[in-house]
Amino acid sequence: MDTRTLGTTGPTVSALGLGLMGMSDLYGPADEAESIATIHAALDAGITLLDTGDFYGMGHNEMLLRDALRGRNRDNAVISVKFGALRDVDGGWNGNDVRPVAIKNFLAYTLRRLGTDHVDVYRPARLAPDVPVEEVVGTLAELVKAGHVRHIGLSEVSAETLRRAHAVHPISDLQIEYSLISRAPEAEILPTARELGVGITAYGVLSRGLISGHWTAGRETTGTDFRSHLPRFAGANLDRNLALVDALRAIAEARGVTVAQIAIAWVLARGETVVPLIGARRRDRLTEALGAADVTLTETDLAAIEAAVPADAAAGSRYDEAQMAFLDSERS
Repeated sequence: MDTRTLGTTGPTVSALGLGLMGMSDLYGPADEAESIATIHAALDAGITLLDTGDFYGMGHNEMLLRDALRGRNRDNAVISVKFGALRDVDGGWNGNDVRPVAIKNFLAYTLRRLGTDHVDVYRPARLAPDVPVEEVVGTLAELVKAGHVRHIGLSEVSAETLRRAHAVHPISDLQIEYSLISRAPEAEILPTARELGVGITAYGVLSRGLISGHWTAGRETTGTDFRSHLPRFAGANLDRNLALVDALRAIAEARGVTVAQIAIAWVLARGETVVPLIGARRRDRLTEALGAADVTLTETDLAAIEAAVPADAAAGSRYDEAQMAFLDSERS
């Protein structure tokens, strides 16, 4: 697989990364054996960037990754970990803690669960209003100096916050939702990242399955699937968004590829500084997603995609109102 570098100071990684969240949390039940098999298949296909969070399944995701890497060369994996989100025993959310003492505590538990002595990229999942980003990055810089963290990343921050953070210590990459129907980063965040030499790891490239080509209007979700609470998956919004998928499907079929492949290929085509994270939980979905790496979009293709799915075409916000309040990136 082709490789890309996360910014000017970050690690070299595969052009596609694997996001592990759905293997433990938020998308309904997952099969643990199939999850591990999917991670193995990704590694065998040349994927090196593995993205997790200490709050995905309240530590389960990190332990799942540890089990998947057992017997393999740890140095062949670039492990990216998000921290800071607070959970309760029922899976609820209680804000974010990014105080220096909390960061050091989170990392200690992460290293134990992963069975490793360092994290390749460590990042707060969200910031907290009571802790300046300079203090957060300063603490992470101490952990880099100590050798427990190799690179510092950020997630869902505004262009202004990215500048402030980067002034304290080089930021390897910014993780942010970016897809055909989530284009807000193009206004300020992506240009600022390029100016500063900060890479982009794009999550939600299929908008949590909405533009995968596999979602249907009548699909039912379980109570543990947070998509049932997202505006884009509800009522008239869903109908409008699936109409966009149908328009994209026509372009994909003309190219002889799937909707998911053309949507991922579109993100890959945003430039060498962007690394899409694919959230496959099964080997068949992984195989489909990997096919996107072989899709080269022409200028004609890109124009057709833009006409079918304009930048502001999506109906509904990507999170509900309460969740949007925690996104520093929405204040750019």
